[in-house]
Amino acid sequence: MAMRYKVIEVPTVTDEALEDVLNEWTAAGWVFDGIQFAMREASKRPAMAFVVFTRQDESE
Repeated sequence: MAMRYKVIEVPTVTDEALEDVLNEWTAAGWVFDGIQFAMREASKRPAMAFVVFTRQDESE
């Protein structure tokens, strides 16, 4: 079985937005792998986030 990846872009980084993405995709069978934040130069707050999920591809 091959590993499949799903990357979700979160344009507005809030705890609620991240919770929604995590809950939605883990309920669909994806396994949380990590979060990468894109930062702004003039701010300590992230401009956006990319949430990464994985799962085994059962079609192969």
